[in-house]
Amino acid sequence: MTDENRKILERINQYAENVLGQIDPQKVPVSAQLEKLKPVMEEIAKEKGMSLEEVFILYMDIASEASCASNEKLKESLQDLNDGFDGGSPLLFR
Repeated sequence: MTDENRKILERINQYAENVLGQIDPQKVPVSAQLEKLKPVMEEIAKEKGMSLEEVFILYMDIASEASCASNEKLKESLQDLNDGFDGGSPLLFR
């Protein structure tokens, strides 16, 4: 992920924390969540000379990339715990 993309992701995520608050993403439709993010995405689109749709696609791509990286780090951490276990069964099952 480029530094520019990381800044865009951080900016949108920070905005999301402020406007979405403590909503349950499982109960609020994605369309409603995205509608609340529209103002910051419109700002970014204007600044970068992009369409709103391009910013949305970019956001989805970099958010997915960040999620995969976080999951990989977690997987490695759990593997490290299992590798260090000297008992009969692993501490964490795969």
